[in-house]
Amino acid sequence: MKKPQVMDATTRRWRAALFLFMLATGVSMASWVARTPAVRDALEVSTGSMGLVLFGLSIGSMAGVLFSGGLVRKHGGRLVITLGAGLLVAGLLVIAGAAALEVSGGVFGGLALFGAGMGLAEVAFNIEGAAVERTVGRPVLPVLHGCFSLGTVVGALLGMGLTAVRFPVGWHLAAVALAVAAAGVWTVRAVPAGTGRESAETGEGGRTGDGARTGGLRAQVEVWRDRRLVLIGLIVLAMAFAEGSANDWLPLLMVDGHGTSATAGSLTFMLFAAAMTTGRFTGGPLLVRYGPAAVVRASAVVAAVGVALVIFSDSALLAGAAVVLWGLGASLGFPVTISAAGEGARPVDASARVAAVSTAGYAAFLVGPPSLGFLADHVGLRNAMLVVLLLLGGAALITGALRRRTASPVAEVPSAQLDLV
Repeated sequence: MKKPQVMDATTRRWRAALFLFMLATGVSMASWVARTPAVRDALEVSTGSMGLVLFGLSIGSMAGVLFSGGLVRKHGGRLVITLGAGLLVAGLLVIAGAAALEVSGGVFGGLALFGAGMGLAEVAFNIEGAAVERTVGRPVLPVLHGCFSLGTVVGALLGMGLTAVRFPVGWHLAAVALAVAAAGVWTVRAVPAGTGRESAETGEGGRTGDGARTGGLRAQVEVWRDRRLVLIGLIVLAMAFAEGSANDWLPLLMVDGHGTSATAGSLTFMLFAAAMTTGRFTGGPLLVRYGPAAVVRASAVVAAVGVALVIFSDSALLAGAAVVLWGLGASLGFPVTISAAGEGARPVDASARVAAVSTAGYAAFLVGPPSLGFLADHVGLRNAMLVVLLLLGGAALITGALRRRTASPVAEVPSAQLDLV
């Protein structure tokens, strides 16, 4: 990784565009999450049936993440971000209409569109973010994901306030869709064309360093022959599952598992989102001093303590406070593992590796947690979270895979230079 560079206006705008749309994506996700109790009540479905509705998000998301890497390599990130933003906005509008009309199938379909858009856009954003890191020689991905978390704080605050005044869910989500559309238009205009496509075409004969072709799904499969990348993938699975479980279930976990009000459930999610944001914006100095392996190991342990308190404590107040530990612990796992995946590789190899690990992370983030609803029908939502606890414990045991092979941007840049502008 090159030494820190002074960014020109084009690169600065490129990075700002990525930050803005990740912020908007976080707002949209949190707006949905904060209103899940209201949607569940409007649809008059059980927790297990709500889990089935949430699988619309999972199906769409998996389609998005599986196709995103190949589409970026063929057409470039900007086109994929454009498509993802359009689907995301369309999904929000469909969810808004279906929630207002109390149609479960419509919410399912809207979530599928929303998930597809998010999957397409966010894998492309990770590839773009890694490219910016290589260009400017300083960390970008932790702050990029921090913007998503900041957006979830904004969305959670908005959702909590609108829940308290019983503002209609449909109008709420429709307004968010319009805001996301505006952010998407500005972002697409600022992102340069062909970032991922140019990287894919730099390999000799269209192949990566190990001889794998750079295009299509095959490249994302063949990179997994690297044992270190497999371990990194397992870490991101666990950490993303911990984050996604809170995003999908935390308000309902507090309402159904600890007997709080819907407003208090939204407040708890806001605390989680605030902790995630704090961890991502302030984690740079910790990465500089201790390295990614030690930081992610400690993060997994901290998150596990928070989840355990939520599961085993009978005090709603203590459980609510414990989500701060859950959020702080889960905050750096995703961006640090994405950075580690592309570390030290040529751009052509880094693109495939980042896409592969991003796909694994988003699969865990978006597909795994809804399955907890079916388990919750049998053991309760609090006990279902034991799955999260076990995965975090496993991740803490294999974080040695994150030890750096070569210098990374975080290692090279003093903490004073971890600026956001």
